[in-house]
Amino acid sequence: MVLRSITITLALACAPALVAAADATAIPTLEQIMADPDWLGNQPENSYWGDDSRTVFFEQKRNGSALKDLFSVNTQNGAVAQIAESDWSRFFKTSIVSSNSGQHRAWTYSGDIYLSGRKSPQQVTRTTAVESAPMFMSDGRRVAFERDEQMFEFDPANGFTEQLTNIRFENDPADEEDFDVLRTHQERLYRQIREAKEDEVEARERRDSLYAVDEALGAAPIYMGDKISSEGQSMSPNGRWHLVVTSSNDFAEGKSGSMPNYVTASGHVENRETRTRVGRNGYAPHTVWLVDLESGEKFELDQTELPGIKDDPLADLRESAVEYYVDLGEDREAAEKRLKAPETRGIEIYSTQWSPDGSQAVLWVHASDNKDRWIATIDFEAKKLVSQHRISDEAWVNNYHRGHGWLRDSKTLWFLSEDHGYLGLYTKNIGEADSSALVAGEHVVFEPTLGPSGDYIYYQANVEHPGIYEIWRVDVDSGKADQLTNLGGVNEFLVSPDESRLLITHSETNRHPELFVQANKPGAKATPLTSTMSDEFKAIDWQQPAIVEVPSSHSDQPIYSKIYLPADHDPEKEYPAVMFVHGAGYTQNSHMGWPYYFREGMFHNLLTERGYVVIDMDFRASEGYGRDWRTAIYRRMGVPELEDFHDGVDYIVENYGVNRERIGVYGGSYGGFMTFVAMFRAPDLFKAGAALRPVSDWSHYNHGYTSNILNTPNIDPEAYRISSPIEDAEGLKNPLLIAAGMQDNNVFFQDSVLVVQRLLELKKQDFEIALYPLDPHGFVNPESWLDEYRRILKLFEANLK
Repeated sequence: MVLRSITITLALACAPALVAAADATAIPTLEQIMADPDWLGNQPENSYWGDDSRTVFFEQKRNGSALKDLFSVNTQNGAVAQIAESDWSRFFKTSIVSSNSGQHRAWTYSGDIYLSGRKSPQQVTRTTAVESAPMFMSDGRRVAFERDEQMFEFDPANGFTEQLTNIRFENDPADEEDFDVLRTHQERLYRQIREAKEDEVEARERRDSLYAVDEALGAAPIYMGDKISSEGQSMSPNGRWHLVVTSSNDFAEGKSGSMPNYVTASGHVENRETRTRVGRNGYAPHTVWLVDLESGEKFELDQTELPGIKDDPLADLRESAVEYYVDLGEDREAAEKRLKAPETRGIEIYSTQWSPDGSQAVLWVHASDNKDRWIATIDFEAKKLVSQHRISDEAWVNNYHRGHGWLRDSKTLWFLSEDHGYLGLYTKNIGEADSSALVAGEHVVFEPTLGPSGDYIYYQANVEHPGIYEIWRVDVDSGKADQLTNLGGVNEFLVSPDESRLLITHSETNRHPELFVQANKPGAKATPLTSTMSDEFKAIDWQQPAIVEVPSSHSDQPIYSKIYLPADHDPEKEYPAVMFVHGAGYTQNSHMGWPYYFREGMFHNLLTERGYVVIDMDFRASEGYGRDWRTAIYRRMGVPELEDFHDGVDYIVENYGVNRERIGVYGGSYGGFMTFVAMFRAPDLFKAGAALRPVSDWSHYNHGYTSNILNTPNIDPEAYRISSPIEDAEGLKNPLLIAAGMQDNNVFFQDSVLVVQRLLELKKQDFEIALYPLDPHGFVNPESWLDEYRRILKLFEANLK
C-alpha cells in the first residue's frame, strides 16, 4: 500500500528559504515574500474520506515541481503514509458518489470507473476512452457512467456493461429528404440507383425492427438532428428518462479576441484565440429535451409557462438606448429593430438533479438577462417545465452559489436563495404552493450538502462574525440548526461515509488550510491531522490584522476592513498609509481565514515595518454581506466603492494618526480597476496608485461577469460610460503605475494599452507601465511578482514618505 510511514512534519517538509534572515522572527525581504511559495510549505489539497470512515486521503504538491503526491492519514492515531504510485488505482479517487443507502461508493481514477468492494475496489472499466460522472441507479447496486457523451450501466452481479443511450446529433436517415429535381431525375432514369435506395431502406427498417425485438442489442439510436449541439445530459436513476440540454448550431457568440505571444520557443510571434467581449451576442439559449428511453421518443420541454419568461425587465433601458443611438446618428427604425426584445427570454440550464427514486428532476434555470432564476421540475404528461420557486432581482440574481437537491422522500427540494436578503437555505414540497425557510438570518450559507442519512443538511455560515465561517447542520424535519465547529477562521468540511465524523479544512489569517477531524456532534473537539506550514514561516512574527467596522456614510451596514499597524504604533504620531483593494469585486478578503491574497498579506507586514498603516476593505460589492451589499454596484461600478474608500480614508485618519496627504492605493484585477477609478475620479484622495492587471473599459471584459452588473453595452451604454474609468482618465493628477501580464486571457493586456494611449493623448506625465511578457492574469513567475512589487514599494516610498 505505501512507500513508507512517516511523521507529518517530516513527510510534509517544505523547501529551504531562499534568503536566510539574521533574525528568524523578522519579516522577510521582498525577495523571499515573492519567491516560489513552496517556502511556505505546501498545504493538503483535494482531500477525501476513505470507505472505512477512518482514513483520510489528500494530495500535496512536491517542492520545486508541479507534480503532486498522494498521502493517507489514519484519523485514529494520526499516522501519515505516502501512497506508492503503483497503488494509486486502489486509493486515488475523484468524482466520488455514494448509493442512497451509503453502503457503496463509486468514483473515477485516470478516466476509468471504480466501485467499492468488500476487500478491495472493483475496477469497472479499463479503456483508453474517458469515463466520467458515475452515478448509482435506483437499486443502489448498479452503476451508470458517461463515455463519449453516452450513458452506460455496469451490473456488479454479473459483470455486464450495457449502453443505455445512443443520442446522435445528426438527421434521422428515415426522414424524407428535401425534394431535389436532379436526384429525382436520376432515380427515374436509372434502375440501379432505385434499387440501391430500396436496399438501403430495407436494411434500415430491418435494423430498426431488430432493436425492438432483440434485447441483446445495444441502445437504439435517437436522432436529435444536425442543427443543435449538446450542452449537457442527465439520466434518471431508474433508467427510464434522459434529459438532454442543447443549443443551436446557428448561434454565433461574436468575434473572438486574439492574443500575441512574443517570447516563444519557435522564435516567431504566436497568436492564440481568446474569449469574446461582453454583449457581442452573449451565450446561446438552451433547450431541454426529455427522452423516453423505453419508447425512444423525444420531447422538447415547453419553457414558455415559467412565470415572467415573456416579460422584458430591460424594456425601459431599451427605450433609452434607442434615443441614445438616434442622437448618435442611427436611424430610429434600425435602432428599434436592433434593440427589440425577444418574444420569450432565453434561458440557460446550469444543472439538473434527479430525485432518488428517479420519478422527478429539478433544473436550475437562469434567465439569459440575469434577472430571474427558476427552480423547475418537469410535467411529464404536458412535457413542460414547472416553476417550483422563482427569484427575481432588478439588479442580477446571485448565480455564484447554486446549491440545491432533493431530500430522501423524492418530493421535497432544498436550495439556496436570497429571498430574505441574505443567502439562505430553503425547502419546497413540489406538491405545495409555497417554499419554507430552513436556515435564514443576517448571515450567508455556503456549500450546503445533504448528509448520507438524509436527516441533516450540512453547511458553512458566518453567524458569529462576517469573517468567521463555522460548520453547521440543520435537521431537515425539525429545522433545528446546530453549530458543529468552534475553530474560528474559515472552515470547510466533508462528512464521513458513515456520518460519524467531519473532515475539516481549517485556515487562519496566518496559517494556510490544514486538515482536522472531529466527531459529528456539537461541542466536539477538532483534532489536527496535518501540519504542513513550514517552521520558517511559523517562526516569523506575522501581524494578526484587526478586522474593524468602518462606519459607512452611505449604508446602515459598516464596512468590514483589515487594519495592519506598525509595531510601535502611536496614534499621536503621523503615519503614511496604503489602501489595498481586493480583486473580483464579489469576493471577501476581510475574513479570518488564509487569504487568497497571501503574498499581499506578507507585503502588508513589510509595509508596517517601514512605518505604514494598511487598510484592506470589503467595500460594497464584496461577498458575505447579503444581497444589498452585493448589488449596490448595479449599473454604476466604481461609484459605491469609491464612496467607501472615502469612508476608509476618513477612518484611518481619525483613528490611527494617518496623514491624509500621504496615502497610496493599489490592487489587481478589480482592484486595479478601482485604483484607476480612485486616481481618475478622486485625484486628491490618494497621492500614488498602482493598478495591476486592471480593467479600464468594461466593454472589453467577458459576458458572464459584466452583463450581470452592467447589462450589455448595446442595451445600457450609460452604465458602461459611468463604470469605465477610461472615461475619466483626464482626472489623473498623481503618480500612477500600471502593471499587466501580456498573456492575460481574463483582463486583456489591451485594457492597459488603451488607457496608456488615452493618457498619452491627454498629455499626462506621471504614469508608467510595466509589462510581463509570459504571465497570465495570475502571475506564475516569481521574478514577475518580485519586479511588480519592487515597483509598487518604490512608488510608495517615493511619494508617501
